[in-house]
Amino acid sequence: MILNEKEELELLRNASKQSFEILYHRYSGKLYNFMMKVSKGDSYTAEELVQQTFIRVWENRENVNPEKSFISYLCTIAKNMLLNRYEHQTIQFIYEEYIKAKVIDNKNITEEEVDRKLLEEYLDKLADKLPPKRKEIFVLSRKEGLSNKQIAQKLNISESTIETQLSKALSFMKGQIKQHYDHVLVILITMMII
Repeated sequence: MILNEKEELELLRNASKQSFEILYHRYSGKLYNFMMKVSKGDSYTAEELVQQTFIRVWENRENVNPEKSFISYLCTIAKNMLLNRYEHQTIQFIYEEYIKAKVIDNKNITEEEVDRKLLEEYLDKLADKLPPKRKEIFVLSRKEGLSNKQIAQKLNISESTIETQLSKALSFMKGQIKQHYDHVLVILITMMII
């Protein structure tokens, strides 16, 4: 019996591997063709993103909306992955050019040390924006390497509070990085030009 898209998606939401396979075979070719267009004919990227998209669909199957177009959902996921990849490649290129321009004279500093220092400085600035107790927990965890249990004992609070505060701190930092992505990119480009 052949089911329609909506029925297959309902089954997928309930972890049906058979429905997942049917949807994969039904839509992977269409998604591949779409990705070939948006990636300007890069067959390796198109193929890889088709696979990653379907992996993400399986991992988040309970969030699939059977009332909406599945191919549109797939295309949106794949396109966002491609944009993220391009953004990452752009930042990597700019950073590599910056390293070549600014650090090439200092033979004692490795690229990893520069990465670590820049990341530490940026995270320190973000940590300064956290509420005092959350910042203290973050510093104890990330800078001093204490476990949640050790922090809980040291501050005389529950481990679940530590987990919640760390989760909020990381969520804040991730949001700040996303929000200021363009600004950070401009700074990197400016530093490269100077």
